[in-house]
Amino acid sequence: MGRLTYDGFGTPIVVDDLELAHLKLVMTTKLRRAECFSLSWRHPDGSGRSTLWIHPNMQVRFDFDSAGDPELDPARIARMADEAAFGAITFGCASA
Repeated sequence: MGRLTYDGFGTPIVVDDLELAHLKLVMTTKLRRAECFSLSWRHPDGSGRSTLWIHPNMQVRFDFDSAGDPELDPARIARMADEAAFGAITFGCASA
């Protein structure tokens, strides 16, 4: 399980390494273009969901438990990029 840490958000978001690798690619592309967007996820215990506003001036950290680079799925990247183009990426959060 990987972790996504966002500036000002106290608790790292626990995310499957493969999901996190896809998020990293799409998020860094958006941030490199100085584009803002929201990032939403469902809580693993079913208690609700959370959303962050992602801005290029804020720090984002991606921590992976696995050392290798996973094989990325182009269709998954395209889906996330399409969501990001409309301002919101949604993903499922892993159980810690």
